[in-house]
Amino acid sequence: MEEIKKDPFEEYIKNLPPSKKEMGQAWSAAIGLQDVDGLKASEYLYATAKKNIDGEITIDEAGDLINSYYESKSGKIAQETEEADKVSQRITKLLSDKSFVFSPAQYISIHRELFKDIYSHAGKIRDYNFSKKEWVLDGDTVSYGHSLDLKETLDYDISQEREFRYNGLSMPEVINHLAKFVSRLWQIHVFEEGNTRTTAVFFIKYLRQLGFEVDNDLFADYSWYFRNALVRANYNNIRNGIYETTEYLELFLQNLLLNQKNELHNRDMHVSGNLSHVQRIDPINDPINDPIN
Repeated sequence: MEEIKKDPFEEYIKNLPPSKKEMGQAWSAAIGLQDVDGLKASEYLYATAKKNIDGEITIDEAGDLINSYYESKSGKIAQETEEADKVSQRITKLLSDKSFVFSPAQYISIHRELFKDIYSHAGKIRDYNFSKKEWVLDGDTVSYGHSLDLKETLDYDISQEREFRYNGLSMPEVINHLAKFVSRLWQIHVFEEGNTRTTAVFFIKYLRQLGFEVDNDLFADYSWYFRNALVRANYNNIRNGIYETTEYLELFLQNLLLNQKNELHNRDMHVSGNLSHVQRIDPINDPINDPIN
């Protein structure tokens, strides 16, 4: 039987001493979140991350090294990893920073910080409507927020959550409410690109503000599951008996916040092949989809 190859960086993170574990998990989550857009980090990024985790350089120095590395590079290979490397360092920095204000301005600021000099629209609300073919929906799309209402919808959702009181709720009720909140926030899709990564960072920092100890390893290992769960929480096709559900997000959050051991498989969320009106996506030939894990 062929031996399964272990990820050297994953093994490195697992063996970190407690004093370095938090920074290691932040890097691991940051790199894992690139999967939601089919991006992969470079070997240079992994080496730089280790230097930061080991205390040889600061997180800002890591960012400077990555910027200098890509200033000296050109060509297709550099383009394939530049966004993943730069955004991974920026997510790590934000996750390591304890400051946070639960507000629309903070949400927009996170997008600006993550994607500055990568997207020309970093920190800008999109001004057009769009759709996305989803493997988990057999090629159909979620209905995203209308471009004319994005800022008002973002303000409303965050103001409603700010006023919400968790007093007296059982933990399953808390999990259900959080799943509904983050799914609504993501469904707005305020920006042209980078919505899932922005939402994940904002949500992690909000959960910490609420007093939760967030297991960043879940975002490292199941970022694509997290995104697909957000999709399923915002999709209805009543004609075919498919209804929006937060059940998959709740399984993820139970593992994330309560250290439960629910099995998380993308294939469980895939809608049955009865959507005859949509163009189906072949998961084998779609490089950013993982129908197995």
